[in-house]
Amino acid sequence: MDIEKSDKWTYVKERKVGEGTYAVVFLGRQKETNRRVAIKKIKVGQFKDGIDISALREIKFLRESRHDNVIELVDVFSTKSNLNIILEFLDSDLEMLIKDKFIVFQPAHIKSWMVMLLRGLHHIHSRFILHRDLKPNNLLISSDGVLKLADFGLSRDFGTPSHMSHQVITRWYRPPELFMGCRSYGTGVDMWSVGCIFAELMLRTPYLPGESDLDQLNVIFRALGTPEPEVIKSMQQLPNYVEMKHIPPPNGGMEALFSAAGHEEIDLLKMMLDYNPYRRPTAQQALEHHYFSALPKPTHPSLLPRKGGEEGIKHVSSDLQRQNNFPMRANIKFV
Repeated sequence: MDIEKSDKWTYVKERKVGEGTYAVVFLGRQKETNRRVAIKKIKVGQFKDGIDISALREIKFLRESRHDNVIELVDVFSTKSNLNIILEFLDSDLEMLIKDKFIVFQPAHIKSWMVMLLRGLHHIHSRFILHRDLKPNNLLISSDGVLKLADFGLSRDFGTPSHMSHQVITRWYRPPELFMGCRSYGTGVDMWSVGCIFAELMLRTPYLPGESDLDQLNVIFRALGTPEPEVIKSMQQLPNYVEMKHIPPPNGGMEALFSAAGHEEIDLLKMMLDYNPYRRPTAQQALEHHYFSALPKPTHPSLLPRKGGEEGIKHVSSDLQRQNNFPMRANIKFV
């Protein structure tokens, strides 16, 4: 991958906000414009085989994914000992808002965040890129309220048959087929994560918080019931299939737990959390669901609740610890 040359004096480091074994993240500014940026310095010399693959993935996919709802890759340049990735500065994330109980979520707020999440996801999927680590703290929020997909360190391309890792996606947001060793998959894995995030926005707490990989499957089955026989039959072909005893869906189904949600929300959530990955909607199909055309209309991003600070840039550095213009729907309008 060619790394563009850039003047290292174009950016001024202000202070360190995160550090891992192989990289350091600084809050900084672009000298000419005074724009705030996140500066991720990858220590090239630390890798005996070259540069960390997650850094290369992030550069490659962010270059291919410029969109209002994807974090902007501002610049990339190398020095003798570092690869420098310059990202736009985003001062908060969705997890911060979910955890702040002083902030009241209105249905129109949740709809707005979901629109932006799905638009960003549709954009990268249309370029045959899977994110593979969608979760609230990887959804950063700008000072004007716009939600953006971030942390592409686990992303990869798809579209041709290939052997992919099943050890991706943070446990609480990972679909059951990956726990069972599925190595050939598509956009359905990201859509399961979106369903978990949608549920978390409504509940204000994680929906499926398993304590281990095995426990995670039990948590999923207790929440949704065990899969239907047709799905179990396909799961039995997976290398890590685990025999499961029948668990019926909880009394009252999703409607009982999500008591404040309407029929449209429940219907969309069920579609996203379908055990059969091929029945899960694409991001574009989800945007066309009647939930988004029903009232209330999504809140305009500038009017959404927000929480300023520097948590967003801290999450730009969260992946440091991990070493193991497509047309949108014109008729979804913010108000």
